[in-house]
Amino acid sequence: MTLVHLEKEVTVCRKCDRLTAFREKIAKEKRKSYMDWDYWGKAVPGYGKPDAKLMILGLAPAAHGGNRTGRVFTGDKSADFLFKCLHHAGLANQPNSDHRDDGLELNGYITAAVKCVPPGDKPTAEEKENCEPYLAREFELLPDLKIVLGLGKIGFDSCLKFVRKTFPLKMKDFKFGHGVRYVLPNGIILYGAFHPSPRNVNTKRLTFEMMVKFLDTVKGEL
Repeated sequence: MTLVHLEKEVTVCRKCDRLTAFREKIAKEKRKSYMDWDYWGKAVPGYGKPDAKLMILGLAPAAHGGNRTGRVFTGDKSADFLFKCLHHAGLANQPNSDHRDDGLELNGYITAAVKCVPPGDKPTAEEKENCEPYLAREFELLPDLKIVLGLGKIGFDSCLKFVRKTFPLKMKDFKFGHGVRYVLPNGIILYGAFHPSPRNVNTKRLTFEMMVKFLDTVKGEL
């Protein structure tokens, strides 16, 4: 099994009836500004280098971002902010993430805990559980992984739940926050960061300067 094989497996997944129906509905109806796009409308795999030392782990693809483009954190405002910061910190070769063939190269691997866009950005417990084997395989297929950056609490908690399957740990001992750092029992360093959502960015809960400073710290440990 390689990341390429896993990508093919993820893109044909139809485990969750609700998510399958929702992602396909969005792909058919589209947003007015993207009417000329042929929406992806499938589960969205992670992407990056198989020798990645850093995994960036978010919640799920965006309705008109990853669900449209076929690449997580691509083609929406969250992606615009995140990759501007990643490029500034020297972790991406360009400041934009627009579509699957835009030439983007990431010094790491980026993925989502849930591979399909959920209604209201809120997957059910069962939907999250259905996706856990895919995330587990991503961990297994990244042998050089050293750091996981959890974007938002669900991404952060998803890493903990994976580790908890092998090592005893209590979720309550790992409190989420921007900039928190924990060394997990399997040796992985887990960082937490606020999600680069328009809400967090517009309210200044997360600023460009904050995120770049944080990414510089993370990069220093790679």
